[in-house]
Amino acid sequence: MSPALPTAAQLAVTLALVAWMITGFTRRPGRWMRYPLFSRATFVIVTLTGTKDGRTEPVNPYAFLSPGTFLLPPPQLQTVINHLISTGRYDRIDGDGRVLSVKGEQPIEVRDSRVVL
Repeated sequence: MSPALPTAAQLAVTLALVAWMITGFTRRPGRWMRYPLFSRATFVIVTLTGTKDGRTEPVNPYAFLSPGTFLLPPPQLQTVINHLISTGRYDRIDGDGRVLSVKGEQPIEVRDSRVVL
């Protein structure tokens, strides 16, 4: 037998690993992803509109996060909104979106610069 050919044990372990990885990303009731890496994450997907002197424009809260950061949980969203209001960039910020967590998907609103779950 050629040493380049995988053994039956190697093939079985490889197939078991591939099957485990595929089923790890399937849906379960009440969860948006089952893989442990994602089951502990909580973040928002939100559309915000900032108002300054009667004019409105879209606000990208992700632009104010540290480089490489892509998760934005509700408390951090409130911190970004507070920063934008306190610096005078906007008079108020409103919007809506979703919170994704281990509990599933929930609606979220930003009313008068306050995050409301």
